[in-house]
Amino acid sequence: MGFHILFLIFLSPIIGALLLLFVPQKNNKAVKVISLFAASAALILSFVAYFNYDSAMGGMQFLEHYEWVPQFGINFDLGVDGLSMPLVLLTSIILFSGVFVSWKLENRVKEFFFYMLLLVGGVFGVFISRDLLLMFLFMEMAVIPKFILINVWGSKNKEYAGMKYTLYLLGGSAVALVGIMAIYAYAGDSVAGLGQYTLDIVKLASVKYDVQFQKFAFFVLMLGFGVLVPMFPLHRWTPDGHSAAPTAISMLLAGVIMKLGGYALIRVGINFFPEGAAYWAPLIAVLATVNAVYVAFVAMVQKDIKYVVANSSVSHMGYVLIGVASLNTVSISGAAAQMFAHGIMAALFFALVGLIYEKTHTRTISDFGGLAHQMPRVAAAFMIAGLASLGLPGLFNFVAEFSVFVGAIQVYPVLAVISMFAIVITAIYVLRVIQQVFFGPRNTNWDGLEDAKGVEMIPIILLSGTLITLGIFPKLIMDMITSGIVPIAQKFILFGIGGIF
Repeated sequence: MGFHILFLIFLSPIIGALLLLFVPQKNNKAVKVISLFAASAALILSFVAYFNYDSAMGGMQFLEHYEWVPQFGINFDLGVDGLSMPLVLLTSIILFSGVFVSWKLENRVKEFFFYMLLLVGGVFGVFISRDLLLMFLFMEMAVIPKFILINVWGSKNKEYAGMKYTLYLLGGSAVALVGIMAIYAYAGDSVAGLGQYTLDIVKLASVKYDVQFQKFAFFVLMLGFGVLVPMFPLHRWTPDGHSAAPTAISMLLAGVIMKLGGYALIRVGINFFPEGAAYWAPLIAVLATVNAVYVAFVAMVQKDIKYVVANSSVSHMGYVLIGVASLNTVSISGAAAQMFAHGIMAALFFALVGLIYEKTHTRTISDFGGLAHQMPRVAAAFMIAGLASLGLPGLFNFVAEFSVFVGAIQVYPVLAVISMFAIVITAIYVLRVIQQVFFGPRNTNWDGLEDAKGVEMIPIILLSGTLITLGIFPKLIMDMITSGIVPIAQKFILFGIGGIF
């Protein structure tokens, strides 16, 4: 395109955050309006880039190059392909929704929106970076503001949850950095590598790494990025982090922060190290099955709605992992689609749970009953999110999960069938929550509740509409995703591992 659209998408929340520094502390309306303009600019630009991306051509597009530290092979290089472009759009949608979800916030509003915009700037940076170190730095930029957001604006156990979240993710980052430095050193080797030190992702992906190095490097990256996914048993930070975070931040955490790990595993892990990925894939598939099934059982016994949704998110990310581990085009495309579908669904879930909590000041399932009488719009939206969660045809989650399991069952038939059982468990706890909260005997204690209205309906309509639209017209996004996955899957054909199915 004729202008630097990716840089502008990245700058939109950053400029918004910087402008907030000049707004008087008590001028909450100006803070919210500036944040809305920043989120709107990012959303509009993301749609422009999305609809101008040429899926038939594929590959990295909208390329931008800015020299940074060229003597070390480090540059500010930007670009998106069919894998990253949908995730940029996902981030924009959730940011825009999160601004409206936080519209009634009154506690330290300026600081809240500042850190939220800064966080999203980091997420954009991860998805549009073509430099490995740049991607890592943006990943840290996306993680650190969360500690402040949870500790200051979170709910019960926020200090514990914030510290647990930070320690887990910084620990994972430290491990991933070891892998990145090893890749950098290998590329600089004049015999085995390129003979030049570089962190350009495209160049690094072209290196023919030694098999033993692939096994080592992939395992290190699997551990480091696996914390973010999160992969069992590195998932323990997730339920507490989700549940303690304020609503908009829970939306971002489940919607996009958890996708950073899955994205990095595909972009760097299996893309750079196909033979290393094939070696460790069975282990990932086993852990993914535990993710999907065991954590679904954990979600089923929760008494707090937000903990149900939080554990559900971990369970659904198990589908992403088994899709990645299956190492064929259909399954990896399904994993990428699942990241988008789950991001929208989880954001909708957390927006609705936050709205209910804001009006009732409780999240205990047994405290409710018959809320559909008082809040029919919220009930309808919760049912859409719930039916998406259990993979109902007509919603985009079905397309994503179907693709994952069609690819996975060719490689891991037993594990795939066991993982599919998680869908049954999901149906049990989702329908249980819907029945106990929204239907059944009417609880007269909530007769005075107001349904969602005004700005509260904007994120509900946007997120629900996205799930339905892509569920009916999946080609709008699946062609783009497949165009980004095929070049990666072709590497497995060369080694007779998997490839295109």
